[in-house]
Amino acid sequence: MPDEVHPRPQLARPGRQDLGGVWDFAFDDADAGRARQWFTRGRARDAAFDRTITVPYPPESRLSGVHVTEPHEIVWYRRDFTAGRVEEGHRVVLHFGAVDHEAAVWVNGLLAGVHEGGQTPFALDITDLLDERAPSQRLVVRAKDPIGDGTRSRGKQDWQREPHAIWYHRTTGIWQPVWLEVVPPVHLTRLHWTPHIAAASVTCEGELSATAAGGTTVRVRLRLGDETLADQSVWVDGTAFRFEVAVAALRHGEDRHRLLWSPEQPVLVDASVDAGDDAVRSYLGFREVGVADGRFLLNHVPYFLRMVLEQGYWPESHLAAPDGDALRREVELIKELGFNGVRVHQKAEDPRFLHWCDRLGLVVWGESAAAYEYSPAAVSRYTAEWQEIVRRDRSHPCVVAWVPLNESWGVPDIASVPAQAHFASALYHLTKAVDPSRPVISNDGWEIADADFHGVHDYAPSGASLRARYGDAESLRRTMDAGRPGGRRLLLQPGGPGAVPVLLSEFGGLSPVPDADEKWFGYSTVRDDEDFAERLDELVSAVLASPELAGFCYTQLTDTEQERNGLLTAGREPKLDPERVRAILRRRAVAVAPEEVGAHRPEGH
Repeated sequence: MPDEVHPRPQLARPGRQDLGGVWDFAFDDADAGRARQWFTRGRARDAAFDRTITVPYPPESRLSGVHVTEPHEIVWYRRDFTAGRVEEGHRVVLHFGAVDHEAAVWVNGLLAGVHEGGQTPFALDITDLLDERAPSQRLVVRAKDPIGDGTRSRGKQDWQREPHAIWYHRTTGIWQPVWLEVVPPVHLTRLHWTPHIAAASVTCEGELSATAAGGTTVRVRLRLGDETLADQSVWVDGTAFRFEVAVAALRHGEDRHRLLWSPEQPVLVDASVDAGDDAVRSYLGFREVGVADGRFLLNHVPYFLRMVLEQGYWPESHLAAPDGDALRREVELIKELGFNGVRVHQKAEDPRFLHWCDRLGLVVWGESAAAYEYSPAAVSRYTAEWQEIVRRDRSHPCVVAWVPLNESWGVPDIASVPAQAHFASALYHLTKAVDPSRPVISNDGWEIADADFHGVHDYAPSGASLRARYGDAESLRRTMDAGRPGGRRLLLQPGGPGAVPVLLSEFGGLSPVPDADEKWFGYSTVRDDEDFAERLDELVSAVLASPELAGFCYTQLTDTEQERNGLLTAGREPKLDPERVRAILRRRAVAVAPEEVGAHRPEGH
C-alpha cells in the first residue's frame, strides 16, 4: 500500500501506482551491464540479477534486504509492471523521488531517459515504450554512485569502507519513492505558490506538458475547510503560466490573522487546480519571511528560532525513511522537545517530511548535500542540482531560508582563492533569483560571503564561553570580526554584523563519555543524564540570555552512527525527559495567550 501522503504532496493526483517493493537487483563492479545489455530480456541477462532488493531502501541498509555496506559503485534494478488501462491520448509517466547519483532507465529494452543528481526528482514519459501486446512491461534502472569523486554531492556519505568521524554509510541508488501515473495529453508538470499578505493575493505559477490547440483554461480554487477563499480561472496560450489569485479574506485585520501560517498556528489552505482535463490537489500556507534590524521575521514580526540539527538518517534504512509514518513521527518528536524549527543537515529531505513540517508546524532551513572538492565540473553539477532543490521545495511554507553551502565544504580555500568566493556569492544571488521570497546565507558556519543572515558554528563547552562571545553587542562584534570559534574567520570581509541577524546555527554536541573500545565522535562529554540536563541548560541559557542573537540550532536531534551527541538515541528514544528539554528551550518564550501565539504575534525573544 502506498503511504497516505503523496510523494509529491503539492502536485498530487489520485490513482498513482506505487512501484515500491521487491525488485531484482545486481552489483556491476566490472561495469559490464550496458555492454551485455542487462536492460533487455534474455536468459543470460536474467541470470545477472542474482539478488532481490526492497525499493526504495538503499542496498547498504538492512531494510533493503541486501545490507551490503562495502563500496559498489554501479548497481542495477529490474521489475515488471502493468500499466493498466490507458485512455486514448493519455500518457503514462514514471516518477523517481531520488536516485543517488546517476540514473539510466530502460522500459522494454528501450532507453527512457537519464538523470544526474542524487537528491532531486525526475519524471519520464514512457507511453511510447510500452508494449500493448505484452502481459507486462519491464523496467530496468542502472544507478552509478562514484565513490572517490569529491566533485559530486556526497553530504555525510563516507568515502571510506566504514564510517569515520562525522560521516556515515553510503546511500546508493533508489532511496525515495517510485511511482507511475496516467495523465491527460496536456497536464501539469510544475506548480508553485508564493503568498503576498499585504497584497491579499498568492502567485500561482506552473508549467504544462504541452501547448493545447486553442489554449488551456487553468482554474484555481482555494478553500479553508468549507470556506471558499478564491475561485479564479485564466486562459493559457503556451506551456508556462503565472498569475495572481486574489484572496479577499487577507485584506481585513482579524480575517488575515486567522489565515496566517506559523509553527504555533500551521494553517494550510487546500488548493485544487484544473488545467484542461487534468486535475491536481495541492495546498499552501499564507506566510512571509524576511530579516530586519538584526532579527528574523515571520509574517513581519520578530521570531526567535529554536532549531535542532537533523541528519535525516535511520539505522535500518540510512537516508531513506523507514516509511511515511517515520517522517511524521520525526516532526512530532522535534515539536515535543520544544523546538520550533529544524535544519536538515547535508540533505535535501523527502518532500513528505516537508509536508509534515507544513502541517504540524516547524520552520525548515533548506540545505543540500555538499561536494568536497572545487572544480568547474563541481560548480556545474552543484548549481544544476541546487536549482532543482529550490524549485522543488519553494512552495512549502515551512521552508524559511536557503543554505546552499556549509562550513566551506566544496570551497575549502574560499578565503584565499577568489574563484571559490565568487562561487559562494554566485550561489547566493542565483538562489535569490530563483526564489526572492526567502533569506539566503551563502556559506553557513564561517567564511561567510554574501548573506541575509549570519550563521555561526561554535561548540564551546561552557555557557561562560558563549556569553563571552555573544553576550552583548560589543562581544558579538569582536567575535564576528576577529573570532575563530571553528578555527576559521567567520566573515570573509570583516566588518561586524551590523543589522544582519546572527544565529548560533550549530552548538552543543553533548555526548556521554564513550567506552574505551567504542567508535565515537562528539564535541563535549557528559557523565550521566543529570549532568547532560545541567550542561544543556547551561549552554541554552547562555544563548537565550544574549539580546543580540536571533536564534539557535542545537546539535543534534538523534545519535547517528558514531556521532553520539543526540537528544534522542538512533532509535528515537529520548535520553532526557522531553518535558525537561522543552522547559529548558522555552524558558525565554514571550508569555502570550495560546490563541494569540502565531496568529497575532509570533513568539519572540
